[in-house]
Formats: sequence, structure tokens, C-alpha cells
Amino acid sequence: MELEDINTVAVLGAGNMGHGIAEVAALAGYDVTMRDIKEEFVQNGYDQIEWSLGKLAEKDQISEDAADDALDRISPLVDVEEAVGDADVVIEAVPEKMDIKKEVYGEVEEHAPDRAIFATNTSSLSVTELSEVTDRPEQFCGMHFFNPPVRMQLVEVISGAHSSEETLEVVEELAESMDKTPVRVHKDEPGFIVNRILVPLMNEAAWLVHEGESTVAEVDSTTKFGMGLPMGTFELGDQVGNDVSYHVLEYMHEVLGDAYEPCPLLAEKVDEGHLGKKTGKGFYDYEDGPGAEIPTDQQSELVEGRLLASMANEIAKLIGGDVATPESIDEAVMLGAGFPDGPVKLVDEYGLDELLETLEDAREETGHDRYAPADYLEERAGEGGFREASSGDAEAGTDFEAIRVEYPGDKVGHVVVDRPHRMNTISNDVLSELSEAVDLLEADDDVRAILLTGEGDRAFSAGADVQSMAAGGGDPLEAVELSKEGQQTFGKLEACDMPVVAGIDGYCLGGGMELATCADIRVASERSELGQPELNLGLIPGWGGTQRLKHIVGEGRAKEIILTAERYDAETMEDYGFVNEVTENDALLERAHELAADLAAGPPIAHRFTKRAMLAGRDDTDAGLELEAAAFGHLMGTEDLMEGLTAFMGDGEPEFEGK
Repeated sequence: MELEDINTVAVLGAGNMGHGIAEVAALAGYDVTMRDIKEEFVQNGYDQIEWSLGKLAEKDQISEDAADDALDRISPLVDVEEAVGDADVVIEAVPEKMDIKKEVYGEVEEHAPDRAIFATNTSSLSVTELSEVTDRPEQFCGMHFFNPPVRMQLVEVISGAHSSEETLEVVEELAESMDKTPVRVHKDEPGFIVNRILVPLMNEAAWLVHEGESTVAEVDSTTKFGMGLPMGTFELGDQVGNDVSYHVLEYMHEVLGDAYEPCPLLAEKVDEGHLGKKTGKGFYDYEDGPGAEIPTDQQSELVEGRLLASMANEIAKLIGGDVATPESIDEAVMLGAGFPDGPVKLVDEYGLDELLETLEDAREETGHDRYAPADYLEERAGEGGFREASSGDAEAGTDFEAIRVEYPGDKVGHVVVDRPHRMNTISNDVLSELSEAVDLLEADDDVRAILLTGEGDRAFSAGADVQSMAAGGGDPLEAVELSKEGQQTFGKLEACDMPVVAGIDGYCLGGGMELATCADIRVASERSELGQPELNLGLIPGWGGTQRLKHIVGEGRAKEIILTAERYDAETMEDYGFVNEVTENDALLERAHELAADLAAGPPIAHRFTKRAMLAGRDDTDAGLELEAAAFGHLMGTEDLMEGLTAFMGDGEPEFEGK
């Protein structure tokens, strides 16, 4: 089957995951049948889809017509034969119980066409075992969406023992057609990638508290503010549902052995019905208490070491067992769990030697199998980390992680802030890599203009990655250094000798707007929102925003933008003079590249001196005029001038060579 052969998608289950998947499929243009065992269940799912589509339209993320069309494509059904009888793909999203899923597949097999691909949305159960209930195990794989499917970008595509490569490739293409990012899981292992990292992490946190080595406050303070993860570990457990984590652990324990023995503390929470937010109480109290109030100053080196050691061990099992590559692990966990950096990067930077020693010491103290080091961890410790083993022959200095540098032609170097899982927020890594990218492009004789964009259409950059930067514990001296680092990097971009065009699509806020301020020309899509909201956080723009913005829009407008901390649409910012041009949403990238290419075709020496003169004269007109005069004299002796005059006299187009 090819992607173009897929017209109808059947979704089995109308709960949170089921109706979310159905909505995503309908928005992608597929006809969808959504089935559940009772009319009230399927109608409730349909109502939830209608509400969600309405919200998307209300927020201008889709049009009213698109919302209506998507809803029209969905047929809520109870009859199995009617639901799957003409389906090209069947996505099962029924409760996470092996016997329930097997019963469903036995029934569906009777009615689905022979051509139909079956995909299970299981988060941890064996894809292979489920496929063997059917007569088409080679047309069966895992297609694990994350909750809520409408918002979450990741889809884990899991190969069962019998899954054909053709099936896996088509399902990956199907996920991409739904505007999702598929990540391949090459082997059917419990937990796949994201849950295989997160669930043992939550279990280890529970063991630390259960055995009196730490407190809930210390664990969550360490993970949220020490390690810079999106949530405290127990906060995350309450969000997911402590029963969900516990049942995944039970399955891992059953299949993988005693290393995954659920902590008694977790079992106790489940027995008491303290499942987290959904029951009003978990490790935190959400009804009578303030919820997850996590202290910023109770970080523990013991906790960080143990949790990272647990993470490193699971990573080693995934890589060493050919389940997933280091790159896939990092991408999946950043997209599926919101980590600011991938777990492979985290443990590599901490040091595998030290984490291996942490495991060995803990096993000697406790005798527990969860601390038994994986063979591949022992192999990689001392050898440069997991990523170095897979880095191949990447050229030093150009192997970026937080950004991409591309060469789309027309003498344009394209820098992409590549953190869509974090709305392209600016982290320490973005700052250092952006600085390196400017040096790289300035040294390239074939590049004469820089185009700067953010990955995807949701955000150019939504600002500073406050979460990862909060890992510094809020130290004022570290904050000063961070501000200076950002000022220097952005200043380097602003002062580079080439013209810089910023293509703004989506959110351009805070540090993101400060980054755009350093460009020479800014073009924005109609859906873009811009602003400096730092004062709402009790901060000020810290990467040059208080100084640069006034030179573009005037001091009065700059004060308005910064002091009100309001968000502005693209047309308003065009009126203010910050945005040079507003384009239709779909035309943004093409138009931004066109502008950069036009500038790249211009005289590079004149560009260089023009930018230098304007920058020098910003606060000292006399200095600017002096530099302008010197530059004018220098340019009179260049070959570019003669080329320009000759072309002008002959009514042709000059071809400047920078000589």
C-alpha cells in the first residue's frame, strides 16, 4: 500500500486518545470512522472533537471552514463492521489491557479489508503479541501518539517482529501527512523509547523517597530546577497518572525482570486511589492544597546522580539492543516529554564514567537489580559517550544540534533555530551555536546574506528557554553572565558584514524578538505575534532589547512595547516600523528567501561598510559620518563600483564579486 491509497482511517476507541487521533486524521483530510462500544461513549468523543475544533478556530489556528470540514469527515459509530469494513488503516486506541486489545483485534479481523493496515496506539504493550492475534502480522505495527494528539508532535512507529518495512514506511508517511514527527522504534521492547526512559526514572525517584535517601521536595527541586526538566518527577507522575506509571512498570517487571520492580511507595499511592491530578490527590494535593509547589533551592547531588544513572542505563539498553539510535532517543524524548535537551546529551555531558560508578556503588549498597549496569553502558563509559559512537565522520565545528545551517542557493546561508518541541526557545546551546554559525557563514566566500528562521510554523522563537536556564538555580551572577553571552551573540549577528533577513512565522516573543531585532530586514507572516513580555515576569529584555529596539521603532514605541509587555500582530508591527513586510502565511519562507537572495546579489563590500557606518553612527553621529566618508573613499577604488557603473550605463544587471 502507498500513502496515496489511504483514504479512510478507522479509529477504535473514542476516549481521550481515540477522539484525539480521529481529530488529527480528519484535519489531515482523511475520512474517519470512530468506533466505541456504546453510543454514549462515541457521542461524547464526537462532542469533544467538535469542542476542540471550535477552540482551534477561535484561536485562528484553523479556519471555521476547515473546522467544519474536519467534523464532517468523522462518522461516530458503534457497529464494528460498519466502522472498519472499508478502512485502509485501522488505528486501535482502546484501554491499555492486553486481553481487551486482543479481543478487539479478533473481532476487527473478521470485517476489515485484506488491504488494511492495523496500527496499535499502545504505549508499552507488545506489538508482536498483538499482531499474532491477526492474520496479517506483517501489516501490523505500533503507532503511538502522545496525549493530547492534537498538540503533541511525536508519533513512535514501532516495528513488531513481523512488521514489514513497507508497512512501517507507509505508517511513517501517514504520521507526516498528519503533521506529526514519526520516530522509528526498531525493536518491540516494553515502553518503546519515551516511556522506557520516563517510567524507570519515576520509579527510581519513588525508591529514593521510599528508602529514605531523599524527599519528594528534593527530587522535584532537583529535576525541575537543577536538571532543567519540564516538571518535577513526582509532578510528572501526578500529571500522567500514578496508576498509568504503575501498570507500565508491572508490565516491564513481568517481561524484563526484577530491574523494573515497582516501588512500594508507588503501589501504595495506587492502592489509596491517589492517582494524581485526575483524582485530586497524588504526591501533591490538588483539591485542598496548592498543588505542586516545588522549592527552587533543595537540589541534591545524590538525586541528580541516581536519576541520570537510571536514564543512562535505559539509554544503553535501547542503543545496545538496537531498539533506537541516540538521535532517535533524543528527538523522541524532546518531542514527547518536552525535555529541553535530549537524555543522551544530558548523560553524555554529565559523564558516563561517573554514572557507571554511581550504579555500581548503589548496587553494592542495595543489592537491587535496577542498578545492574547494562553491557553497552560499560562499553561506552570512558569512550566518549553514546553520541560519539554514532557521530561518524561529521566535520568538526559544523555538527549543530540546536540550530541548522542550510545552503538553499542564491548565495544565501540559512540559519534555522531547530527546537520546535520547545517553540524554538533560545537556550545556552542556541546562543553558542548561533555564534559559531555566524563565524562559519562569514568565512564562506559563497555566502553573501543570512536568512534566519525558526523551525515549523508555530514560532520564529517564543523567547528564552527559561526552564533550561532556571537549572542554574536563579543565581544572579550566572544570570548576568547569561545576559552578557546573549548580548555578545546577538551583537555578533547584528554587526556581521552580510545583510541578515529574519523570516518570522508564528510567535516572536521576548528573546526571540530581540533576536529578530538584530536582523537588517524583517518579514513576517500574517499569523505572527510579536512582543517583549519580560516585564510580566518581573524581568527586562536582557539580550540588548532595551538598546536596539528604540533605534528601529523610536524610543516612544520601544517604551510602549517593553513597558506594556503586550503582544502585537504583524500588521501593527509593520505600522510601527519593526516589520518591513507582511506576507501570507504560506508564502513566508519563499518571500524571506527572495529578499535574502536579492541582498546577496548586491555589492558585498558596500554592504559591509554601510552596516558598519550605520552601527557606528547609532549613538555617535560624528563617528558614523567619519566612517561613512572613509568607506565612500575606499569604495571608489573597487572593481564592484566599475561593475555597477557599467551595468547602469548599459541598462543591465551587475554581477558583484566583492572586489
